[in-house]
Amino acid sequence: MSVTARAHEARNTENVVSRAAIEQLAPGTNVLKAVGQLPGVSFSSSDPLGIDTWGASVYMRGFFQNQLGVTLDGIPLNDQGYGNVNGLNVANAVITADIANVSVSQGGGALDVPSNTNLGGAMQFSTADPKHKAGAIIEQGFGSYGMEHTYIRLDSGDLNHTGTRAFGSYSRNYEEKYDSPSSGILQQADGKLVQPLGADSIMSAFFNWSEAQVWVHADKSFDILNKLGWRVEDLYPNYAAAYAAANWVAYCGGLAPSCATPPGVLGGAGLPAGWFNTNAQAGVAFYDGGQTSIDYLGGLNFDIAINDRLRWKATIYGHSDTQYQTYGDPYQPSATGAPLSEEVWQPRQERYGFQTSLHYFVGRHAISTGVWFENNNQQFALFWYNEPLLGHGAPLKTIGPYDVYGRAFLQDVGYQWNTNSFQYYAMDVWRPLRNISVTYGFKSLVQTTSGGADYNNPEFNYGPLANGSMTAAGGFLPHVNLDWHFAQGHELYFDMAENMRPYSVSGAASLGAVGSPWNVAVPAPTNGQMPPQTSQDLFKTLQRTLHPERDWDFVLGYRYTGKLISVTADAYHADLYHHLISASLGTLNAPVTTVLDTHHADMWGADAAATLRPLPRLAITNTFSYNRFTYDTPVNLCTGGMVCNLQGKRLSGYPAFMYKADASYSWGRLLVHFGANYYSARPFSLMNDTSVPAYWLSDLGARYLLGNYGMMKNLTVSFNVYNTFNAKYIAMMGENGFPVSGDAQSMERGAVRQFFGTARAEF
Repeated sequence: MSVTARAHEARNTENVVSRAAIEQLAPGTNVLKAVGQLPGVSFSSSDPLGIDTWGASVYMRGFFQNQLGVTLDGIPLNDQGYGNVNGLNVANAVITADIANVSVSQGGGALDVPSNTNLGGAMQFSTADPKHKAGAIIEQGFGSYGMEHTYIRLDSGDLNHTGTRAFGSYSRNYEEKYDSPSSGILQQADGKLVQPLGADSIMSAFFNWSEAQVWVHADKSFDILNKLGWRVEDLYPNYAAAYAAANWVAYCGGLAPSCATPPGVLGGAGLPAGWFNTNAQAGVAFYDGGQTSIDYLGGLNFDIAINDRLRWKATIYGHSDTQYQTYGDPYQPSATGAPLSEEVWQPRQERYGFQTSLHYFVGRHAISTGVWFENNNQQFALFWYNEPLLGHGAPLKTIGPYDVYGRAFLQDVGYQWNTNSFQYYAMDVWRPLRNISVTYGFKSLVQTTSGGADYNNPEFNYGPLANGSMTAAGGFLPHVNLDWHFAQGHELYFDMAENMRPYSVSGAASLGAVGSPWNVAVPAPTNGQMPPQTSQDLFKTLQRTLHPERDWDFVLGYRYTGKLISVTADAYHADLYHHLISASLGTLNAPVTTVLDTHHADMWGADAAATLRPLPRLAITNTFSYNRFTYDTPVNLCTGGMVCNLQGKRLSGYPAFMYKADASYSWGRLLVHFGANYYSARPFSLMNDTSVPAYWLSDLGARYLLGNYGMMKNLTVSFNVYNTFNAKYIAMMGENGFPVSGDAQSMERGAVRQFFGTARAEF
């Protein structure tokens, strides 16, 4: 067994998360959890493996997961948020066991990264190459609450004298909730082919298929947690209870359950005690909620040496994504007569693109230039499907099929867009002296999205919905980086960059975290009075007044790397312009969902990390992070005479202070590690009048190499404990958007302590 003391290697503003760091996770865990161990990065998930993307999020130095540049083997993954139609979460794009390393740039992000989401940093994931020797790997794990993990990989080895080789792998992760019999399943298959072309050129191809079928955790609020406790969950599989709750909505009209109702309406067993005393009432626990997603991702890479000074690199890729996001809706009766139905959101996207670049080496210069183009066809629609009368058949499952009792009987909206993104960059890495490098260049980014609503049900929305074209363009986005190794082991670096994030696409006004000009909504009138404007009117106003998000990022850092200690310290600042947030304006009875420009915000922060190696096989790492993000411009989020001034308020969802500690020790064939993370209180409301409490979260793991037994080589067993001290904490927050003030049903509890054991063998 070899142990890498530096699990997170670093150079300049870049951190490299090595395979050693990834292997400390329980097998099958979302790789973003390993990235989350870096200073300044916050990762949270409602389940221990992180396969439920509704309950998982990543922040990097104050920037959310839809504001980062993300690639896999050069393929842009773009937005990492749930239900988006502009990218793919890396957890669904590749099997964690097939990732070789992750390069993380926490400044302005690498200049040559193809991305239409990068405002504050980039993550570049690289898959491992096929092995030169034929073989196989089998990995099987079991854990708490029915957890199962299976991973199988076959390597062809070198197939001919040119070195052609390939691998194929399959993974299945299964877990049940700690407070419900519902489950989450993520299945994936990877394939990679490598073909050397002569002595110094190579072609490679990568393919991934994934299918996620996940029952999500019920959304919580402070009101629900305080009145009903921390273990309130959706009612699945108790259909009778969900039926009774929906009947209460239909017959009681918001009154207490003592209202006159038909016999047996409230007779369903399993209703949460006191659920009708909460603000959410019947919305405390729906029958079910979840997601099914099917993705195909593939790319072809070329790295060709034209001569000893000039190289050509290119990537051609495609991505197809089909999603179904559902919950049992107690507020919409079925056409069958059942008082509830299954609400199904159906996002779709098909992306195709390429990037190509030339790299020329002359003297002390490494000059490169390249272009990236992507076309994305995006769709979104919202339907309701029939549930059966009680006792007249099995209810629908949140993972489908949905047409058991007929086709969708009701549709709210339908959207269709076409987005073209184009990026050009030019860069030079100049080394005036052996110990100094200067990187300078710029990129140009332009994106045009056209389309919008192609169906509107007047029962839900007044007048025509948003439809039209919007273009975001940044002709000159500069980037400068200086790196100075001024003494043995000592490094000083500076990074400055300007970035732009084009307008995002979303058709779901309830996804409040997405500031999209197409998800403005004016509801249908309920009092007979027509609203003064339609959603299309709002959109036309935004076409004239809205600006794409831009920012300037600055980083100044110092690093020392020695035999016994390694130290890194960064200070950073960002000026953010035109950050867009979704907000609900108007009155409670006549809300209007629109997009607000916050004009200007600034962010100051610092990260520090130290790794001690007092013994040859012992490494102890401590990191400290501080961040202060504040809005600088007076923006009123309320109407009707109320003032909700955003000026001076902090960013919701991100902790001001984080502390992380990790210790690993190897003795012979045994490796043990322990990690603990502290997250300070996080603002919940935009007005900062409610916050999620601070918490500690720790993990423990051990791995032992048993050796070779017959055909089995490198037989290894591992044991991991998630949430070692069984902390009670809020993981995901803001999944339904952050409230302007006070409370909202938009947070999820983190998982309780769980245990995992895995055996792995090579053949």
